[in-house]
Amino acid sequence: MNIIIAGAGEVGSHLAKMLSKEANMLTIIDNDPARLNKLSEIADVITVQGQPTSIATLMQAGVENADLFIAVSPAQQQDVNILSALLAKKLGSKKVTARVNNDEYMHHVNKLMFTELGIDLLFYPEKIASYEIADLLRQTGTSEFMEFARGMLQMVVFRLDEGAPLIDKQVSDICSYEGNSQYQTVAIERNSITIIPTPSTKFIQGDIVFVICTRDGVNQAMSYSGKNDIEIKNLMIVGGGSIGEMLAKKMRPLTDNIKIIESRKERCEYLAQTLDKVLIINGDGRNSDLLLEEDVKQYDAFVAVTSSSETNILSCVAAKKMGVAKTIAEVENIEYIKLAEEMGVDAVINKKLITAGRIFRFTLSNKVRSIKCLNGSDAEILEFIVSPGSEITKGPIKDLHFPKEAIIGGIIRGTSSFMATPETNIKPYDRVVVFALPQVLAKVNKFFI
Repeated sequence: MNIIIAGAGEVGSHLAKMLSKEANMLTIIDNDPARLNKLSEIADVITVQGQPTSIATLMQAGVENADLFIAVSPAQQQDVNILSALLAKKLGSKKVTARVNNDEYMHHVNKLMFTELGIDLLFYPEKIASYEIADLLRQTGTSEFMEFARGMLQMVVFRLDEGAPLIDKQVSDICSYEGNSQYQTVAIERNSITIIPTPSTKFIQGDIVFVICTRDGVNQAMSYSGKNDIEIKNLMIVGGGSIGEMLAKKMRPLTDNIKIIESRKERCEYLAQTLDKVLIINGDGRNSDLLLEEDVKQYDAFVAVTSSSETNILSCVAAKKMGVAKTIAEVENIEYIKLAEEMGVDAVINKKLITAGRIFRFTLSNKVRSIKCLNGSDAEILEFIVSPGSEITKGPIKDLHFPKEAIIGGIIRGTSSFMATPETNIKPYDRVVVFALPQVLAKVNKFFI
């Protein structure tokens, strides 16, 4: 696939590294030669220096032959992203997508207007992050959460801490392979390696376990983790930027008390005028004395979403030590994700991974309904819609030579959902949830075309 990325910032660089592993022809546009040189050292890409809104630069990058054009200059350059995407489409790119930072553009009617103009997908990483955090606050026992078909199938992720009931058990001890189970372990992250488990795989302390469940199976699956769901009545947010503001708006109907701590005085004044029934405190969330003064130990959940990964991790660790049951940190430095989890942060959000999942779907067939790049793992979870006559419908799963580096977790058929077993026959129009390592994504995709 011929892909052009406009913007070699954090999001663009992460996308380039990920997409270059998939045998794509990749070109990066940026006006900063230092960023381009750094990226060309770590990924197999063609670099073009220049402004992405320059027609000459776009033509130099070969935009007329692009299968996908991705405009991901930093959030404050929203207009650059929109204009470059529109120009790319007009000049011949088959599909174009652009990063925005204006929630008004994400309203359904306005998104349709941009579609009519030629932009196939607008994405707002901060808004997606706020929604993911809200999901985690509704499922507090899990460190990552995703649902399919409005919850008919769900993915939960949890770490096996000391005393977890699952430790020393085998996968076969908790998952039935006879077709009557409500949940299935699809992957284990152990010592930074992702394992696709077999029935004899044994769980050990420190494992991060990925489980696909039916709606009825979630509570049973979570019981093996030793973690309980908590009702979030009191929520403290450190960081009053876009994510903090949108999260407060989303959680306000569900909680009794929301408090935001923000270091910028002018931003505090804006939030105080914008957010109804949310208490705004001007202060530094890294200050343990301030957290004690604001009675953090009385809060059910603590979310840190400042622009500093270090601040977010350290403030969550401090809140955890003070007795907060659920802590969530936005961590943009991918190398820090493991560190945050090891330091006791319950869940981590990363905008680059969120964005990558949304865009990566465009590089696969149109049968991919959703895809998510997972924190703490180099794997992806995908939802496919099965085409009539596709390879996946040719017999029971055990006879299809499905890649060993992937596993079919659950299936949605009409109004029912169930776990897949080796004997399962997949039918046309089923919605199938697959957990796959990156090296076999292209092979997995072919089974569903």
